[in-house]
Amino acid sequence: MEQLNSIVSAINDVLWSSVIIILLVGAGFYFTFRTRAVQIRYFGRMFKLIAGTAGTKTEGNEVSPFQAFCVSTASRVGVGNIAGIAIAIVTGGPGAIFWMWFIAVVGSATGFVESTLAQLYKVPRTDGVGFRGGPAYYLKNGLGHGLWAALFAILISVTYGMIYNSVQSNTISLALNHALGFDRMIVGGVVTVFAMIVICGGMGRIARVTEWMVPIMAGVYIITALGIMIYNITELPHAFYIIFSNAFDFQAIAGGGMGAAVLTGLKRGLFSNEAGEGSVPNAAATADASHPAVQGLIQAFGVYVDTLFICSASAFIILMTGDYASTGLTGIQLVQWDLAQYFGDWAPKAVSILIFFFAFTSLIGNYYYGEINIGHLTNKKWPLNLFRVLIAVMIFWGSIADLPLVWNLADLFMAFMVLTNVSAIIILYPKAHACLKDYEKQLKEGILEPIFNKNVLSDTRGIVWWDDEHNSNKLTREKAKKAE
Repeated sequence: MEQLNSIVSAINDVLWSSVIIILLVGAGFYFTFRTRAVQIRYFGRMFKLIAGTAGTKTEGNEVSPFQAFCVSTASRVGVGNIAGIAIAIVTGGPGAIFWMWFIAVVGSATGFVESTLAQLYKVPRTDGVGFRGGPAYYLKNGLGHGLWAALFAILISVTYGMIYNSVQSNTISLALNHALGFDRMIVGGVVTVFAMIVICGGMGRIARVTEWMVPIMAGVYIITALGIMIYNITELPHAFYIIFSNAFDFQAIAGGGMGAAVLTGLKRGLFSNEAGEGSVPNAAATADASHPAVQGLIQAFGVYVDTLFICSASAFIILMTGDYASTGLTGIQLVQWDLAQYFGDWAPKAVSILIFFFAFTSLIGNYYYGEINIGHLTNKKWPLNLFRVLIAVMIFWGSIADLPLVWNLADLFMAFMVLTNVSAIIILYPKAHACLKDYEKQLKEGILEPIFNKNVLSDTRGIVWWDDEHNSNKLTREKAKKAE
């Protein structure tokens, strides 16, 4: 096992220190340039789209654009947004935060493209309610690469549904054990039961649970950070100063200091916001949106929520105390220590509870991706039921296990996902660009809610939705909901 772990670690070092970063950053710049910075031009509209679909009634496996946004946020906003930021600051210095912000803005364009394509190539569920989609679907239907699509579906199902979920349950059990003294096996059993209650309710139940849990979870954490910033308002300029000065400390180049800040910030940002990894499009595709670009814009905003809001909250909690370099602590322990300086000894216990919510929402969000891709591989029910059983086993096992090899395997599988997904969306970019142009054209014509028809594309092969009949059905459903 140790030898296998060493081999996997060596491969990851090469992929994640150069190949993947170059690919993701390059793709982000390419999409930013080609879309004329869509992620900046439509920032205000992104927020309006999210707010406008919040509270939309759904039934069965039907998913609203806001619910799809919450599911994707549930998956990508996890313990890494707390512990990972502390590690980034200790390892790369405060300047890493600037480069994390930088890659979030650039990566948001990638998020727009992949989620727009996911909507474009989505397919209706076999039960007639709701949709499935994502990289596996646009790999097969858009590019005709059925084998690559199946491989991607297997990779994401194993990586997110099983491996990452074991890591999340491990984090929950450790946090509650250290802070509250709870037995890890009992915690594992309780978390497994709660997770399966949500999971076995299908995609619709997952969407509805995350719809209320994610805003509360993120809101409490951001408000806490804002409270600390306001209380220490006189120290805020210094916090920004050390972020920017460390990010552009050219005197540190010779000693590798600035390089560490850049590399750490880019890696932390890429890991956290997931733009280009091919995970978020799976949630984006399930939304019953009026236009592919709508969900593209909503999910592009999700990159901002993850990095500019939640990761920044962790950063300022740490930087406002100024002791990140002197305590000898890192990760979640550093955040707990810093919060204790503001709120007293009960703060670490409160953080452990918050960690539970961050990790639990990631559990059900990660499963969501697995179910979508199991549906791509087969429409039979027994593979999905078997998958759910394996999820339960991995959640419970993860709560009591030591996971260094599991983490490394997850990173390796994720690298393969990035290579496959980014290659696909670069090739399919003209379709996403055409969707954006159609959306902008309708806005300029005064249409408040643009409706997409696939016939505006020169090539509609592999697109099974978005014709006049489906648009008419959608408008009828919306009128019925408003009448209720």
